[in-house]
Amino acid sequence: MCDNHDHGRRDALKLLGAFGIVGLAGSVQASGHDSVGALIPGQGWVAASGETCPTEGTPLQFIPRTAPDTDPLVEELAKYPKCPYCGMDRKQWGHSRHLVQYDDDLVDGTCSIHCLALSLALNLDRGPKAIYAADYGSKDEIKPLVAADEATYLIGSALKGTMSKTSKMAFARVQTADTAKSEHGGKIGSFDDALAEAYLGMANDTVAIRKRRAERRRKMMRKKD
Repeated sequence: MCDNHDHGRRDALKLLGAFGIVGLAGSVQASGHDSVGALIPGQGWVAASGETCPTEGTPLQFIPRTAPDTDPLVEELAKYPKCPYCGMDRKQWGHSRHLVQYDDDLVDGTCSIHCLALSLALNLDRGPKAIYAADYGSKDEIKPLVAADEATYLIGSALKGTMSKTSKMAFARVQTADTAKSEHGGKIGSFDDALAEAYLGMANDTVAIRKRRAERRRKMMRKKD
């Protein structure tokens, strides 16, 4: 594991590119720009570093960068403000955010079940101790987190998805999810159903995300010219 922050950022950029979340070499070549990096929400274009990491080629390069946390729900948004996989602000996307606490108390706070799926896929040797999802049905401005395996998900409704064309929103109460279904369509399912849908839609979602990020990149380059 690399302790150096620059190494961590570089690894994160590699990860984003590997999953197609941001445009790397392809979009750079298309824009005629020489630099390689990633378009990070809130930061703009972040150039990739050429530094190496001792754990490259192993699962260790992807482990959460924060210290072990035995009580991740305390000051959760302060400790985990940004999604490590797409860079999005978790408070802004608080209605769809998720959080996983692994069995070694390392924590990943993500913007969505889409990015949670990335975390779970990369941390195969790390068992989830607890997974939480925002209660979309809550009236609170900052939606509270509830145990994902106890939540009811509304899948494929007209509600806007986060990092995905197919919306997957969690509800603490089945009745609230049923009401949302009557208003917005979709189907009722469990966390496992929503996670499976996230993996099934990953290819199409990745293509769409890459196109959006590449277009933002081109607009940035036009403004600089």
